[in-house]
Amino acid sequence: MPYIESSSYKAPPLFSNGHLQTLYPYFFRKIHDVKFERSRFNTICGDFLDVDLSLIGSDELVIVSHGLEGSSDSQYIKGMTKHFNMNGKDVLAWNMRSCSGELNKQPGFYHAGMTDDLDLMVQYGLKHSYKKIFLVGFSLGANLTALYLGQRASQLAPAISSAAIFSAPCDLGKSAEKISRRRYRFYLESFLITMRQKIKDKSQMMDLGVSLEGIDKIKSFQEFDDRFTGPLHGFKDGSHYYKEVSCKPWLEKINIPTLIVNAKDDPFLTKECFPIEEARRNKNIFLEIPKTGGHVGFVSFNSDRLYWSEERAHDFFKNIG
Repeated sequence: MPYIESSSYKAPPLFSNGHLQTLYPYFFRKIHDVKFERSRFNTICGDFLDVDLSLIGSDELVIVSHGLEGSSDSQYIKGMTKHFNMNGKDVLAWNMRSCSGELNKQPGFYHAGMTDDLDLMVQYGLKHSYKKIFLVGFSLGANLTALYLGQRASQLAPAISSAAIFSAPCDLGKSAEKISRRRYRFYLESFLITMRQKIKDKSQMMDLGVSLEGIDKIKSFQEFDDRFTGPLHGFKDGSHYYKEVSCKPWLEKINIPTLIVNAKDDPFLTKECFPIEEARRNKNIFLEIPKTGGHVGFVSFNSDRLYWSEERAHDFFKNIG
């Protein structure tokens, strides 16, 4: 406990399919009324992170982390930003390295375990004396957020109040394996197209120390991570990367209220990504498994154009104290 066995999410008619839930927002959701102001944060290693701020003069800040090949321009990021602005909170939506529209300066890019970059966002909140800081993460950003909370549990500033993460691939290896199956090839290729191109573009800027031979023939995340993600970020290969940065082993250490919402029909997740036992052993983990919702879906239709995930995150932060 607390394992929430009965989710409050009810899908609209005809939306009880995980693939439709996943694809509909990507192709059809458009949010235009969010205003960001961009800042560039410099990292200790000589790199940069582009950060988009939506500030309304609040003393509470929500830090939102996007998923693989996402950005602050992703509709789920804008939807979350809009909802929290409407409910009186400032929002910081940061772009992971190379995701802001400009390639970063270092040979490496970003990955699911770069908690130092998330900590730079938290330090911004602390520097600006926010009374409360809330963390929200989606997909890869969900794993990153949970990993951050687990690894730094003993060092968290009191201002970090609670967290809500959605569609979390808690076991990265199993998730990567599933998406690489033939029936999920559409999703895999949509990621690999941009990931391959970033490797090619950066190789024109600097020597990456890895071979690009046959890059267009890569047909699995494991192969991509074996050849690029692992070596470029200090891991032996993809398997070593998955083992080191998957958040699941760290969930037991989380010591602030953290909502994890993973839909049962999420096409990216396997049974290993649903940390039921971890939630039962840690009173700070609130695991909710809706019957449907897809991957970063949770579609709702209402006058405010808000999705259930946005309302759920706000309600959790409000009610948990």
